[in-house]
Amino acid sequence: MNEVVGRIEEKQILEQALKSNEAELIAVYGRRRVGKTYLVRKLFQKNIIFEFSGVHNADLKDQLTNFRNTLTEAMKLSIPTAVPSNWTEAFQMLKNYSEPLLKKNKCVIFLDEFPWLSSAKSGFLPAFEFFWNSWGTKQNNLIMTICGSAASWMIQKVVNNKGGLHNRITKKIRLLPFTLAETGEYLKHKNVNLDNYQIMQLYMAIGGIPQYLKEILPGQSAAQNIDRICFTKDGALQNEFNNLYQSLFAGADKHILIVKALAAKPTGLTRKEIIAACSLSTGGTASLLLDELTESGFISTYLPFEKNLRDRIYKLSDEYSRFYLKFMENSRATGTGTWIKLSATPSWKSWSGTAFESVCLKHTKEIKAALGIAGVYTEESAWRYVPGKNQPGAQIDLLFDRRDFCISICEMKFSNSIFTIDKTYAAELIQKRDVFKNKTKTSKTLFIVMVSTFGTQNNAYKTGLVQNDIILENLFK
Repeated sequence: MNEVVGRIEEKQILEQALKSNEAELIAVYGRRRVGKTYLVRKLFQKNIIFEFSGVHNADLKDQLTNFRNTLTEAMKLSIPTAVPSNWTEAFQMLKNYSEPLLKKNKCVIFLDEFPWLSSAKSGFLPAFEFFWNSWGTKQNNLIMTICGSAASWMIQKVVNNKGGLHNRITKKIRLLPFTLAETGEYLKHKNVNLDNYQIMQLYMAIGGIPQYLKEILPGQSAAQNIDRICFTKDGALQNEFNNLYQSLFAGADKHILIVKALAAKPTGLTRKEIIAACSLSTGGTASLLLDELTESGFISTYLPFEKNLRDRIYKLSDEYSRFYLKFMENSRATGTGTWIKLSATPSWKSWSGTAFESVCLKHTKEIKAALGIAGVYTEESAWRYVPGKNQPGAQIDLLFDRRDFCISICEMKFSNSIFTIDKTYAAELIQKRDVFKNKTKTSKTLFIVMVSTFGTQNNAYKTGLVQNDIILENLFK
């Protein structure tokens, strides 16, 4: 159990299933490489009696042949059984194998890459529905675990199923990338000793994806690891971008168009703006694409202050995608030292600011705790005002609208030393605060919060303007 870093809530859910006196149908979903299979295997390793994984784009015959081979191995048969002619027959074979074992112990049947099994005209999903409803639900010792990287498919076809699986899911886990704290713990577990600033640099480039973090080597700096992983010919993430999207989505080119449009606009785009930028149809196609990218964790939605869902803003939230599109896609620079050279350019400075903001937006829970308002009800939102002629505009990427009649306006700044507020930046902060107050007509008390790597220098411009100073260490708690 100690081999599973973090994942406290997820482990509790799976451990509860092991103690359950009823049949359990657990759906685990999340983007590729996030550690779904590893989590299930480690938590259920003593109880799995059958594990089978779908193959991407394999035809029905190949999937059924693979199923037969896996079942033959599980049954320890020297002579393979016949290949089932359809999924109904396959599940009958699984039922016959499982029944004697279920009489003795708690058993787990694990179907991985579930969406890939349900190809067009395969009949897989109706057969699974019948298998579970007619037999599985009656097996009090059975934990059926289904897992998929196509998160949107899992939600639409399984979690929110309107047919035979309606309300049949007993537990669900949406597995997200590691937080900064979990990333630090994971790297320590791998004997990688880096301070939080180095870990933040890694996180900004490749995110909290366990499969990517496995590539981090002890004794190398963040820059050295990024060089090797992303800019050498055999780097693990050299060709990951297209493989990632193509394996998850049918017609992935449109998904990539949206990702690229959002990468080019760090402040985010509305649905209408995305449709225009990507030349999409205004019907259900755009909604489906956005839902699939959101559920898979590549983009996130933010509700503007005092606006409704129609006004929500979409932002790119996948660190690796942003990094790839900024520095890798059309880059001629490769080899050792590439990232160190790039990190001395103006492009790096603009990227690091955007990337740091994105990481902060994923750690609002930690920011709230540092502000001492963890127990206060808040509504998190963004806000922007597009000015008319001779009027100042304003952009706020994160604010906490608090039940205690205050609003915390967060400013996020990435730097390699203590950040200094000068006269010009102080004027920008005052203008932003005043425009927000005037345009929203809020009567709440406004607090300016600085979220930075090493804190903000105490000087005349900070005093009386900045009420709270959040540092990198706070994001790791």
